[in-house]
Amino acid sequence: MTHNSINMKRILLVEDEISLQETIKLNLDLEGYKVNAVGDGKSALKAFKQERFDLIVLDVMLPEMDGFKVCEAIRLENKEIPILFLTAKNSSADKIAGLRLGADDYLTKPFNLEEMLLRVQILLKRSGLSAEIKESINSYNLDGFQINFQNMMVTSPANKSVSLTKKENALLRLLIERKNEVVSRESILEIVWGYDVYPSTRTIDNFIVTFRKLFEKDPSEPRHFFSVRGVGYKFME
Repeated sequence: MTHNSINMKRILLVEDEISLQETIKLNLDLEGYKVNAVGDGKSALKAFKQERFDLIVLDVMLPEMDGFKVCEAIRLENKEIPILFLTAKNSSADKIAGLRLGADDYLTKPFNLEEMLLRVQILLKRSGLSAEIKESINSYNLDGFQINFQNMMVTSPANKSVSLTKKENALLRLLIERKNEVVSRESILEIVWGYDVYPSTRTIDNFIVTFRKLFEKDPSEPRHFFSVRGVGYKFME
């Protein structure tokens, strides 16, 4: 990996165990990232408000304010920035709680540093791809439905609001951004799901069904959202 491609990437590292914080920071520094390391939740939120970051590496067990509360506070202001949780707890309940609050990935201590660096790289690449789409389209009007990609809300012509999940928002934005084109399943996997998770084709089909129910006058006779068998998916205006 060349340093030139990532030397602008800024990471906020939140870890109260000093020796581990120093080890992680050193490894991220060596990869060419710019790292701001803090040791508690309040300092993390202060840094987040004062600086721009591309990724947050966040320990769950922190003094003053735990990682879950920090994540929740960050997500109120920014739904896009990738968050990688670190935890000493290996309970699925913790993992589910973290992901529900908007974390993008999860590593249980003790972890392999190579794996951590790979996950950081994947999250940054994924958010970079999403950002490319985001720059060109923030909202869209579809048959009177107002779609706001920034706050992940859809307002119907009858003025009823529905919130989208992160994945629904990303997929809808991708299809609309490339309207009238067939978007391959590979592109969807790369941009919406990232490289580390491969959903079945049925999963993507289910998202299309959801979009039809939400936007189409007759979901059984779609005019906007299509599956192209063996190739991908297509949005038509």
